[in-house]
Amino acid sequence: MSDWEHVLDDLVRVRGRALVRHAYLLTGDVAAAEDLVQDAIIATFARRSRVRSAVAVEGYVRRAILTTYSDGYRRQRRWHDVRHLLVRSDAAHGHESVVGDRADVVAALRTLAPRVRACVVLRFYEDLTVAEVADQLGLSEGAVKRYLSDGIRALEAVLGTVRDERETHTILERTTP
Repeated sequence: MSDWEHVLDDLVRVRGRALVRHAYLLTGDVAAAEDLVQDAIIATFARRSRVRSAVAVEGYVRRAILTTYSDGYRRQRRWHDVRHLLVRSDAAHGHESVVGDRADVVAALRTLAPRVRACVVLRFYEDLTVAEVADQLGLSEGAVKRYLSDGIRALEAVLGTVRDERETHTILERTTP
């Protein structure tokens, strides 16, 4: 086995489930999340000839997941303009609907715009700081804060208020440097 094969094996074996969970928060569908991770791994390993460790390459894979998701969303929006020509139901039924709160959160995340969703997922599920989210997405910190504010407001409209004043203060403290 060559070096990259060992790194790939370690990445998939050790961090594979975490990568799928990360992608699931973006897509809201297990199969789509698994496909997204697979596409991101292929894209990452196709470009990186000298990968040394699974830890180092995981960052590249996570970035590729975000990029692949955003690109797919743009394609989907373009297709949306002619979708009415195709007669089919958009309803997707799966075992995820059985899981109460988790399904509600996933459904609420689906209502967010892609960039807002990416900011919310990175900030609150990946526990990155505002500066780290801004760096990951190539945005200014002010834009990230605006997207987070919009995302929280939209999620609370769907899910109801899920935090009290102390939690709000704690969240705001963590978002400021």
